[in-house]
Amino acid sequence: MGREFASEEELRVDATPDEVWAAIATGPGIDSWFMGRNEVDAGRAVRQAFAGYTPQHEVTAWEPGKWLAYGSRPAPDGRFVAFEFLIEGRDRGSTVLRVANSGFVPGDDWADEFEAMAKGNALFLATLATYLDHFAGRFATPVTAFGPMVTDWPRTRAKLVAAIGRDGDRVRFTPGGLPPVDGVVYFENEDVIGIRADDAIYRFLRGFRGPVMACHHIFTDISPDATEQAWVDWLNTKDLT
Repeated sequence: MGREFASEEELRVDATPDEVWAAIATGPGIDSWFMGRNEVDAGRAVRQAFAGYTPQHEVTAWEPGKWLAYGSRPAPDGRFVAFEFLIEGRDRGSTVLRVANSGFVPGDDWADEFEAMAKGNALFLATLATYLDHFAGRFATPVTAFGPMVTDWPRTRAKLVAAIGRDGDRVRFTPGGLPPVDGVVYFENEDVIGIRADDAIYRFLRGFRGPVMACHHIFTDISPDATEQAWVDWLNTKDLT
């Protein structure tokens, strides 16, 4: 048993087609809004590395500044995922980006995975739009940190909101040993809080069947290992369980 899926979204962003292409078709660009570390072999493959997971997607369409498509080969159980991006320039340096996602989720427990994937995709698209509207032309260092395992997510989420000092759409807090964070919430659902600051995008989320996570994008010079460890320490000393 399993489920096929397909979705299409349209983003209108204050970025040029070239800036949009750099965001979706280069490793540093994808690093700045997606997750993990990414590598693009122009016209051939897109590779990702995240938490020990290293998928490779074959490029099926490559027209710089206009059209990009890539996807995984079907696994023995039928699992696959594919992405397509269509870029259309508009007046005054703005762009319409159409994003299509399709694939197949196998197994009797496909529903839980599909729900988590749908929520994740909504976060990634909102982050891509935020990146292009506010940070186009800049590249970020991705920071991923894992906190404690979650057994009561609503309780954990409430503690997380308190820890980041949320007041309406604003947040203000100081992670231990790191610069203060002063930002605005750009996206949220029951599993995710996304925050935009002047020089960073911060994301806190519920890991699929796992821990509370931080998946950030920092647009200033940092030591990646030291910064990730600082966030691991912060997540694990905030009594989030």
